Amino acid sequence: MPRNVTSLSRQQARRITLAAQGFLDPPHAVPTMRTLVRTVQRTGVLQIDSVNVLQRAHYMPLYSRIGPYEPALLDRAAGRPPRRLVEYWAHVAAFMPVELWPYMRHRMRMYGEDGHPWPGAPTSRELAASLVAELRDGGPRTARELDTGLPQAKTDWGWNWSETKRTLEYLFLSGEVAIAGRNGAFERVYDLPERVLPADVLDRPEPSDDEAHTELVRRAARSLGIATEPDLKFYYRMAAGQTGPAVQRLLESDEIEPVTVEGWKRPAYLHRDARLPRRVDASALLSPFDPVVWWRDRLEALFDFFYRIEIYTPEHRRVHGYYVLPFLLGDRLVARVDLRADRRSGVLEVRSAYGEQSAPPETAERLAAELTRLAGWLALPTVVVHRRGDLAPALAAEVRLEGVGASLR
Repeated sequence: MPRNVTSLSRQQARRITLAAQGFLDPPHAVPTMRTLVRTVQRTGVLQIDSVNVLQRAHYMPLYSRIGPYEPALLDRAAGRPPRRLVEYWAHVAAFMPVELWPYMRHRMRMYGEDGHPWPGAPTSRELAASLVAELRDGGPRTARELDTGLPQAKTDWGWNWSETKRTLEYLFLSGEVAIAGRNGAFERVYDLPERVLPADVLDRPEPSDDEAHTELVRRAARSLGIATEPDLKFYYRMAAGQTGPAVQRLLESDEIEPVTVEGWKRPAYLHRDARLPRRVDASALLSPFDPVVWWRDRLEALFDFFYRIEIYTPEHRRVHGYYVLPFLLGDRLVARVDLRADRRSGVLEVRSAYGEQSAPPETAERLAAELTRLAGWLALPTVVVHRRGDLAPALAAEVRLEGVGASLR
């Protein structure tokens, strides 16, 4: 029997997405581990990135949704038993709920057989076996602590990996070792899976490939609320041919339903538990690695907001700045700011500030309040607004009213 296809406006699709991503959850006066777990249930994963010009990427999506929280909560959730989160290549490098580990085993097998473009396959199985034995006998350690001291090859741009590091990364991707945490230098600390993952998770039977693909698409659909097939495929970086059959299985079980969205050329799918709120009252800065932001085509389709991260763009060619965060107000992205935390001077620098054409009159005021809150979370007593950008003068005036000593430079 043909299905009745619901038609939704772009604004409705935005609100569904923001609700699914946790922007409707009531804030806790003091966020707890329960708050953190609830939020990660919404986002599904927290992308990890080494850039630390403001705050590490995995801490920011939690802040954007629950406000100022103690980062040690996340460190504890991913770094101490009983672990709630574990690091794996779930989107790219990301923290994911520990119960997702069995559904990544098909990916681990693939990397075990074929390697990964970055570490590749180990050049020496003897070295791989030796490293696993060293971890078993000596406990969790970094690649540097395990390294033989041989010279590191300098053949890859941006990387300087020893053979030990390459082999450990292969073992990590293939599931033969796991990540026990990160040290102060942001280095991975490797250990055996049985000492990282809860026993009940490791003991679960491996799902079939079809079951794993379906579970990943199910989780992506829940986190997105409404999505096209490419959106679902991208969320967990699934391979070609894996998503379509999983979508069909979820349609047959009525977990998703087909819908159309104003202006979208592709069919879309609505998760059966998705909420469509009358309004969204969000006020949040979004990291370049936030799940709402990371799929640029979807971002433009939902918010009519063209965005590119410019970290790897030469400075003279950057349009908006180095580390630019979109500002979410209500259910729209109304501005963007290039931010830098100068921890030595105790300053949150707003290196540029640009408003969108559709930005409402209160944008500078609301953004100033959010920057003040962010500065407090980062323990930076001063906000300095630079002159670059059309929103900068109004923003500097509003930040001065917030009493955090802003000046227009």
